[in-house]
Amino acid sequence: MSVERVQSDSPWEETIGFARAVAVGDRVLVSGTMPLVDGAVQGEGDPYVQAKTAFENSLAALERFGLDASSVVRTRMYVTHARDVEDVGRAHREVFGSVRPAATLVIVSGFVDSRVLVEVEVEAFRNTEESS
Repeated sequence: MSVERVQSDSPWEETIGFARAVAVGDRVLVSGTMPLVDGAVQGEGDPYVQAKTAFENSLAALERFGLDASSVVRTRMYVTHARDVEDVGRAHREVFGSVRPAATLVIVSGFVDSRVLVEVEVEAFRNTEESS
């Protein structure tokens, strides 16, 4: 079974040494994704915008494997404040709609960039039997 990896423009991938997404068999795992565009934090102070941006970045990684939101089976959302749960949940609902993946939302003490309020992880299923 082969392992496929994709990178993005996140400056942390090289610094820490990880891939944006890894596909093996029927699973595609997207690493913790912050709300960065061209290395700049988007939606500073706005957890909704940050969540939407982070999910969009995660879905962009899935697109490299021919997948989209309908392939997502699990999400994890990490937030720095309980007050942001509703905004992050709204972003999740808008992105995934009727897909309804298994989801976890955890409050954490912070991220590597203090302007970041939200980080997300996504797991997707790809039917490798259909593609072979």
